[in-house]
Amino acid sequence: MISRSSLGRVTQLASRQCYHQPANRRGVAAAASGTFKFQPGEAAGVKVASRDIAGPTTTLALVAKAGTRYQTLPGVADGLEKFAYKNTQKRSSLRITREAELLGGEISAYHSRENLVLQAKFLRDDLPYFVELLAEVASKTLFTAHEFHEEVIPVLALHQRRLLASAADLANISAHGVAFHRGLGVPFYATSSTPMTKYLTEEAVAAYATAAYAKPNIAVVANGTNPGELAKWTGEFFKDYPTSGGAAKLESSGSKYYGGEERIPHGSGNSMVIAFSGSSHFTAGSSYKPEIAVLAALLGGQSSIKWSPGFSLLAKSISGHLGVTVSTTHAAYSDAGLLSITLNGSAAAVRGASVEVVKTLKSVADGEVSKEDISKAIALAKFRALEAEQEVTYGLELTGSGLIHGASAFQTGEVAKTIGAVNAEQVTKVAKDLRALNQPRPDNLNGPRKALYTNTNPLTIHNRNGICLEGCRPYVLPLGFFTHGEMPLMIPIRYNRYLAVTARVVRRSLKEGPRLQAERRGEMELRFAKWEVSLVPNG
Repeated sequence: MISRSSLGRVTQLASRQCYHQPANRRGVAAAASGTFKFQPGEAAGVKVASRDIAGPTTTLALVAKAGTRYQTLPGVADGLEKFAYKNTQKRSSLRITREAELLGGEISAYHSRENLVLQAKFLRDDLPYFVELLAEVASKTLFTAHEFHEEVIPVLALHQRRLLASAADLANISAHGVAFHRGLGVPFYATSSTPMTKYLTEEAVAAYATAAYAKPNIAVVANGTNPGELAKWTGEFFKDYPTSGGAAKLESSGSKYYGGEERIPHGSGNSMVIAFSGSSHFTAGSSYKPEIAVLAALLGGQSSIKWSPGFSLLAKSISGHLGVTVSTTHAAYSDAGLLSITLNGSAAAVRGASVEVVKTLKSVADGEVSKEDISKAIALAKFRALEAEQEVTYGLELTGSGLIHGASAFQTGEVAKTIGAVNAEQVTKVAKDLRALNQPRPDNLNGPRKALYTNTNPLTIHNRNGICLEGCRPYVLPLGFFTHGEMPLMIPIRYNRYLAVTARVVRRSLKEGPRLQAERRGEMELRFAKWEVSLVPNG
């Protein structure tokens, strides 16, 4: 038992320590209530932004408008990413690696649909070296032939194989293609059927790099450094940067949402994506819709509480279908967005769960959701925005993209304010708008597609292994049969698939004699066809 005298001495010591604590020392609560804002600026014609968060490390990113949306040829954006930190005019790739390791830093590169990012993490005092390194990598890479064939092409092939092995990733990529066609609809990675070896060379990647890393197309963003220091060293090492991209210009027309449906057979599982036109990110200005983030949290699917299905509507609606996982995500871009609901599981289970998903979407549009559920969704969306602010790398790419497109820097606190101002009426209205936007538009079914989709036999996903990308009624799809008030029913297909279907229809329409001759002719043409070996595997 602690004596009264001992307890008194402990109390006096604690009070004395509290008395001598510096007044400017912030507690945990004070630090949590602060906001981290990027301070934008410009140095030597290059847009810069930084937020000086106290800490011993810094994260630096060079953001370039060079994602798959702007690539001049399929695969060049991915090839430019893989050429990062290779041999330059001043340093070899080995020297770059050794110097980064000696300084305890981490260097990486990645690309998204709109941007290519060169990123470095290092100790705060090493800012000058890594600013110089990123400037050198972006402007003085040699793009040698042996590196391209020995280090870039094999890695591209590995990415293609990994993509083909994932039904969910293929579904997401195809959903973007069906939704936007061009621009944002360009595949994130070149598919295995793309004949990249015909045109993808080190010269093509070098030409794309010249346009991508021009001053109007880049921004330097840092987290954990003084804005003045960042502007000083950016002006020092980026002053000789070209102000134009040469002959190649990175242009992309404004994004337009089309919608549609696509089915891809796959042997690894079943994945269905139901997607809608979403909102652009916060830096886009007037096209930003915070209620989309609230709707994504309301639909949900993945629980935020352990051992509990959660409050989300989709988690409740599919509880009777075992083995199915559902999640709702929103991908925001500079001028558009895509709200996606992804279901994974067996074919029968996904088919049954998709019916419940459609019913849930209709209930939200009809205003049949309680205000309590909407309040929970608003709180969850706001929490996610504020929690992401604590990640040192979060907001770097968004801020750089906003500065490149002439918009403001990404401010998480402002995003949370707009989400907190959303009410139940706005959520119901945006659900109705999505439903009205995705009404069938038969005028887009032009050319041979109208003739192809005249059969009224339904297609279902029952006992079908594959990816079902649904922008329409996911449980049964009568081809050529349109009804008012349903999900989007535009049905574009790929040209190769169109040729295969039409060839099969023509063969079946022939009499037995001509049909057998046509089949033999096809076998002979296949036997004596000219085959070429490609460095990129087809599967």
